[in-house]
Amino acid sequence: MPERALGPLPPPAVVAFGVRERARDLLRRGFPRRRGRLTLARSRDEVLAALTTDFVDAVVVDLAQPADEHWAVAKLAPDFPSIPFFALAPLRPAEAAHAARACHEFEFADLLVEGVEDAVQRELVLPETFTARFAWALLPAEAALGLQDGLQRAVWRLVLAHGGRTVRTEAIAEAVQLTREHLSRRFSADGAPNLKRVIDLVRLLAAAELAKNPGYDLPDIARVLGFASASHLNASCQRVIGVRSSSLARLRAGDLVDRFVRQGRGRSRAG
Repeated sequence: MPERALGPLPPPAVVAFGVRERARDLLRRGFPRRRGRLTLARSRDEVLAALTTDFVDAVVVDLAQPADEHWAVAKLAPDFPSIPFFALAPLRPAEAAHAARACHEFEFADLLVEGVEDAVQRELVLPETFTARFAWALLPAEAALGLQDGLQRAVWRLVLAHGGRTVRTEAIAEAVQLTREHLSRRFSADGAPNLKRVIDLVRLLAAAELAKNPGYDLPDIARVLGFASASHLNASCQRVIGVRSSSLARLRAGDLVDRFVRQGRGRSRAG
């Protein structure tokens, strides 16, 4: 996925299971602090806690750990299909079949091989992250939302690039070098929805995607996406897209965008 189609993506949030020093060094080089948020987990429970507490773009499972430990973590993957899992393994013949089994059985996104350049590892992960795939899938919705001019579309891409995480209008205004007030007026011109409501919509589209994962319940989703509570998430759903949060799992993103447009929910009190 060409990053320039969306604008710069925020640093990915990666959870890595494994305690080997070599694996930690490799991942820290691939995802340094300025270019990623790396959380190191030592057990299945720590991986699960990270997934259900914070926003996670991808999970890396070190297959050089004892089999009972890494298989326990790998078995989480089917419960979180929206979050790509990657296997990490040394490039040795004895490891190849083992890595292939993990990737196939648990539908891992890819295999990261020790010894490959850090930049290559990073480029394997970035296009598969939750944020990147979510943003790319929703890019065409700009037409349904009536976003027609270059500024509106550029701002839409910037909002999508946050993957449903909280983003303030001031930050977007700074990115496009306009004042907040000027940006709000230009974005909502010609009947387009206002910016604050579009930001809210994208957060709820991310919530709908996460709701389709068996491993997430509504309080988890609220916590991960920065809502104050599951009740706050539900109230936002009813206000912005006219459905209860309990319905999110069965509704497609396109259905929710259509409801948003058809019901005229594109205007909040403050842009």
